[in-house]
Amino acid sequence: MSGYLLDTTFLVRFLRGEEKAVSWMRRAAGEGHVLACSAVNVAEIYAGMKEKERPATEALLVALRCLQVSFDVARQAGEWRAKYRARGREVSLPDAIIGATAHIHGLALVTDNRKDFPMPGLAIFSP
Repeated sequence: MSGYLLDTTFLVRFLRGEEKAVSWMRRAAGEGHVLACSAVNVAEIYAGMKEKERPATEALLVALRCLQVSFDVARQAGEWRAKYRARGREVSLPDAIIGATAHIHGLALVTDNRKDFPMPGLAIFSP
C-alpha cells in the first residue's frame, strides 16, 4: 500500500478549512493516493469534536481508509516506546501507535508534529 496516513493535527487543520490542508488533500486524492487514518486518530478526533462539527467530521472520517491496531502495529509501537524510554525520551502511546500504523502499512505520515515521531524508517510529510 502506498499513500499517506493523516495524523490528527492534519485532520483538524482540514476540518477547520485551512487552505493549505484542504488543497493538499484534494490534490492527493485527485492523484489517486491512498488517504488513511489510524483508529487512534478517530478516537482523538471524536474526543475533541463539538456536536455541531459531527456531520463534517464524520463525512471526512468515512471517506478515509481507517487502519486498525493489529498485533504487528502494537508490537512495533511497544518496541519503539521501550527503545526511546531507555534513551530517556518519552514517546506517547498514541503517537507510537499512529507512527507504527503508518510504518507497518508503508504509508508516509502527514503531521505537523515531527518531534513527536522520532522513529527510524518512518516517512514523515508536512504539507
